[in-house]
Amino acid sequence: MTKLLQKAFQEAQQLSEYLQDEIAQQLLTDIENELKWQKTLANSDINLDIFQKMAQSALIEDLEGKTEEKGFGEE
Repeated sequence: MTKLLQKAFQEAQQLSEYLQDEIAQQLLTDIENELKWQKTLANSDINLDIFQKMAQSALIEDLEGKTEEKGFGEE
């Protein structure tokens, strides 16, 4: 485990059990999604054009203001 992840877990221990469970659930979801992406991208039969079109569509939606800020950017 990296030092940064260890620090995150140490900091999380100071939170309520409810918030710890919320963070744990989000982390598990993120890990599951990452593993799915890795499996998908490792597939040699994958059509990268589909991903390119999806990315272009997402950028257009963002430029048109159709997306919602989720707290990952600068504040």
